[in-house]
Amino acid sequence: MPVDPSDPGPAVGRVLGTADATPLQFWTAVTPGAYLQLDDVVVTRRELPDREPVTIAGVVTQVRARHEGAQFDSDVFAIAEGTLPALVQEAAEITTTRVDPELYVPPAPGAPVHRAEGVARAQALHFDRMERPIPMGTGRDGVPVYLNADFLDGTRGAHVSISGISGVATKTSFATFLLYSVFRSGVLGAESVNSKALIFNVKGEDLLFLDHPNTRLDERTTEAYGKLGLPADAFADVRVYAPPRIGDASGTPDVSSRLTGVDAFYWTLAEFCETGLLPYVFADADDERQQYTMVVHAVTAHLARVAVPAEGGVSIQGKRIGSYGDLVDFLVEQLSDEDTRRDWAGSAVGIGTTNAFARRLISSKKDLSRLIRGDLAQRRPHSINTSESAQVTVVDLHNLPDRAQRFVVGVTLKSEFERKEKAGTAKPLLFVVLDELNKYAPRDGTSPIKEVLLDIAERGRSLGVILIGAQQTASEVERRIVTNSAVRVVGRLDPAEAGRPEYGFLPPAQRQRVLLAKPGTMFVNQPDIPVPLCVEFPFPAWATRVSEAGDAPTGTLRSIVQAADPFAVVGGRGRPGSRISDDDIPF
Repeated sequence: MPVDPSDPGPAVGRVLGTADATPLQFWTAVTPGAYLQLDDVVVTRRELPDREPVTIAGVVTQVRARHEGAQFDSDVFAIAEGTLPALVQEAAEITTTRVDPELYVPPAPGAPVHRAEGVARAQALHFDRMERPIPMGTGRDGVPVYLNADFLDGTRGAHVSISGISGVATKTSFATFLLYSVFRSGVLGAESVNSKALIFNVKGEDLLFLDHPNTRLDERTTEAYGKLGLPADAFADVRVYAPPRIGDASGTPDVSSRLTGVDAFYWTLAEFCETGLLPYVFADADDERQQYTMVVHAVTAHLARVAVPAEGGVSIQGKRIGSYGDLVDFLVEQLSDEDTRRDWAGSAVGIGTTNAFARRLISSKKDLSRLIRGDLAQRRPHSINTSESAQVTVVDLHNLPDRAQRFVVGVTLKSEFERKEKAGTAKPLLFVVLDELNKYAPRDGTSPIKEVLLDIAERGRSLGVILIGAQQTASEVERRIVTNSAVRVVGRLDPAEAGRPEYGFLPPAQRQRVLLAKPGTMFVNQPDIPVPLCVEFPFPAWATRVSEAGDAPTGTLRSIVQAADPFAVVGGRGRPGSRISDDDIPF
């Protein structure tokens, strides 16, 4: 739809005649008294004989200013003193985003260039073609910027990759804001009620209060949400899972700040054996390079055949086993005996290989004993199942060691993906938010977790499983996962990382800008728009730390909040709460 020629917006300059103008890029001289900044949207027209005019719209990707009339560097002083005549001239580089109709001719030198506003801006950035735009923040001009839902929910693409320095790039904050916008903007229609989100919390108790309103929310932030067409509120439906405390026979969730609305998650010994979870004990990418992996798979298969559920654990070959430590000791005993090793590991496996397996299995007892239980089978619901949970399920991992975190992530993703496969339909959608993706799906090596994540990246779109992955360095993440992400987001980057080819979609000026990006500023690349857009998203409307959690339960949590912040104001209606991270807050 062409721009209305009667209202193209204010003129800010003319197409430069001293630099080459091409259909895809040109320069404009800025009118004295006017200005253009990076990310401004402009439009110009090219008149053609015997054809309708061509409208060329673009985004400012570079701006420069210079003295015209100066020959030497020192002339700047004489010009400033008024003893040498010269003119200050600014010029802006424009990268074309849309040509309408699609007749690729360069703009004519001297043609007026207008700042695109209203309908002209929406057309220049292809927002008018988006049937379901998702608000993801505002541009540098303070006007909303949108993401095409077709490239998020699997209609034409799926998955989001977010990169940036930890604690500065606000990756988790942007991921949760994007989820909030998806659920509350109405773009999913009736499906928004049934769509789910699975979030793994790895940094402190960062995300345990997503359903608490932020007590620091002010009128300005509320207006920012209103500008995006969103209510300034917390997530409406959240359920939190945490691991049991070490040595606690009752299975109390291991959290310190949120004391209500938290369930403990674990796996029974019977589930561990029947569903073949042993490979996820060896979930490091380096493990798969070792020969003992053949023992892992042989033992997993034999366990599934011989383990029988029993009260308080499992029974194997007539022996009752009631804890993960007992299971490990039993397996090591079987592999150490010449008569039983062949049944468990196969005839082709040597003693050195089984010993390597046994050493690593023994070292897992300390990390996994509280997650794989025989004593809690009938105590309470313990399975992480998003289809039976709230709209947003938060799985807290921050108190777990690295091996246990890998186990939980791998097994949970495996079960959720298998559940979607059995359902055989893409609806309802499941959004998976996973930070530290470079740890779970590194570029080199292989592991059970990496295989599951690759499956999600390559087949998840058709099954309605959408991965929102965050990492400090996209260059260290498996390429197939990054390339399958239709939407790529970049926050503040390290200079060495910004030079990697994974960020080739950023124009040169934006590669420099990501080194300076402030918290809350992201550069978003989506297939609809040829230039990444600079986006500023608003301060979270949900609590980002304990002291910000409004409507907190009365009692113990109140004292915890006031101990952390004596001046905190805490509500008391008894609704469980919301949180992002002290390290990952956007402002």
